[in-house]
Amino acid sequence: MGELGGERERACDAAGVRRFGPASVRALPGWAVWVTPGLLTLVVTLAGIGHAQPWRDELATWSAATRPLSDLARMTRTIDAATGPYYLLMHGWTAIAGTSPTALRLPSALAMAVAAALTARLGAVLVGRRAGLLAGLLFAVLPVTSRYGQEARPYALATLLAVLATLLLVEALRRPTWRRWAGYAVAVAALGLLHLVALTLLAAHAVVVLLTAAHGPAGVVDPPGQSRAQMPDASRPRRRHLWRSTQPRDRARVEHHGCHDAPQTPTAFHPATRSNAGGTPRVSPHPGSREHGRDAPEAEPQNVTGEAREALAGWLLALVPAVVLVTPLALVARGQRGRQLDWVDPARLPDLAALPGALAQSGVVGGFVLALAALGVARLGRRALLPAAAVLLPVLLMFAAGTMVPLWVTRYLVFTVPFACVLAGAALAAARVTPAPARTPATATPAEATPAEPAPAEATPAGPARTATPAAAGRTAAPTEAEQGPTSPRGRVAAGIAVVVLAGLLGLPDQAALRRTHEWPRSAPVDYAGAAGIIRAGQRPGDAIVYSPRDGWLFPDLGMAYHLGSRLPRDVLVVRDQRQDASLWAVECDDPARCLAGVDRVWLVVTGRRADPLAAVPGAKGDALRAGYTVRQVWPRPGITVALLVR
Repeated sequence: MGELGGERERACDAAGVRRFGPASVRALPGWAVWVTPGLLTLVVTLAGIGHAQPWRDELATWSAATRPLSDLARMTRTIDAATGPYYLLMHGWTAIAGTSPTALRLPSALAMAVAAALTARLGAVLVGRRAGLLAGLLFAVLPVTSRYGQEARPYALATLLAVLATLLLVEALRRPTWRRWAGYAVAVAALGLLHLVALTLLAAHAVVVLLTAAHGPAGVVDPPGQSRAQMPDASRPRRRHLWRSTQPRDRARVEHHGCHDAPQTPTAFHPATRSNAGGTPRVSPHPGSREHGRDAPEAEPQNVTGEAREALAGWLLALVPAVVLVTPLALVARGQRGRQLDWVDPARLPDLAALPGALAQSGVVGGFVLALAALGVARLGRRALLPAAAVLLPVLLMFAAGTMVPLWVTRYLVFTVPFACVLAGAALAAARVTPAPARTPATATPAEATPAEPAPAEATPAGPARTATPAAAGRTAAPTEAEQGPTSPRGRVAAGIAVVVLAGLLGLPDQAALRRTHEWPRSAPVDYAGAAGIIRAGQRPGDAIVYSPRDGWLFPDLGMAYHLGSRLPRDVLVVRDQRQDASLWAVECDDPARCLAGVDRVWLVVTGRRADPLAAVPGAKGDALRAGYTVRQVWPRPGITVALLVR
């Protein structure tokens, strides 16, 4: 049975013709395990990607990314420095791809597809190929994957980098080289630049690195079912015993039975030590047993302490670029926190309880994934340490900080979802369908009736023992229950995929809703495009436009500017626009009545549904409008109201 290269199970009939048994996940090429979830995620996220209009956060991305680089740099010194590197990336992207909703969101869709592929790869490395495939498929069908794969914000890219950094860490701890640590350093630095909160993932990495340094990688990052000594690596001391070596050139010569790639038996490990009652020579016991001899050389002890110190030193050194690059950004962002997050409330215990549903963008799906992840932890034991810590530690650190400063925002933790899917994939890999009554053919041999046990050795005077096969017995082996039954690899994959499909079906209502609007709650959308369409259809030369409120987070002015473009009426009250003010808000004149002089028609855009939008405008601006204009017509739209005022 192959490993990542993947070979199908083979057998030979009496004529020596190769017969292929039922395929399992191991029969897939290694690349298919991660490419399949990646392609599925891409298909799902591209479906309806341009249907929902850009919401307030995406309007901020559009406003920042379309500014000249000098203005963008000034803006990040005023507000939103933490998102500045993402805005810079989108500045280059929009110059090439444009600013349509699809173009703005395409980098996020591609990032989520790669994140799904890396999730499958991480699951395969930590748990097994079946678990990795199911983890990637589960990640693909979650509503949260589509939600942030269809948003022009940095959360999808941060999710990709979080999984990539974790995967590179595992590889570096298993086989440390400077190239692996350099790749990890680049991934961590990029993660911090794109999403400062995602650096809480380093707490989980620290736990794994420290445990590996203290106890070695066994049970933490070693491949499932494979000890450290079994991992081929030229950088480690080799064993003296050829039978314990994993290098191909050190393996004993084998004799093929029946046809190429049929079951093989070593022709000679050691000379026969005893004869049985019939005089037939018997294969000597395993060289590691006591019967092999007391003078057998022992395996060379591995320098675990030295490797542990190298791993810890490599990890600390890999963090240096992230510290150098991210620290100035974090200091600037800290000074902007009061203005940037003034809408966030302190975290409370109910917020923590509601996290799974809010993070998954579906209460039912969130609870479902949480239950699967808990089962995965129970199944994996110590091997669940890395993915479980990558979920729990960022959440707990974020919650603890959020109780003291306004920082608890659910979408900031999207990068933890792939690790929950890895744990859920481990549970799904053990899923079984209800077994059907077993049937044993009347002509079945004991070896066929119990395929889990090898057939007895068949000794011959002319040579070493051979394992009896159906071909040697003159029969053609029929597929057994173990090959195609509910507990077979194929049966478990089918059961796991069935659960993934169920999760996808549970999330269908939320998948449809998020493609209608990205606002939260979804019951309160803001129809910027509808309001812009009303103005476009009724405007005349010389018309002006006025917004209220102008300093909030709904950005009615950015919404009209995005949808109307060059056809936007003159913003008559503005003295410094967003670009000139180096922020996301424009500055209006102190004397609205003077600025409105000579304007006969005004389009008033007010957030919320208002029966009397003119009465909803506060302060001097409202006084000037009410004194000089009357309402000719009102168009209420979801979340926003448009009124035409005339003198």
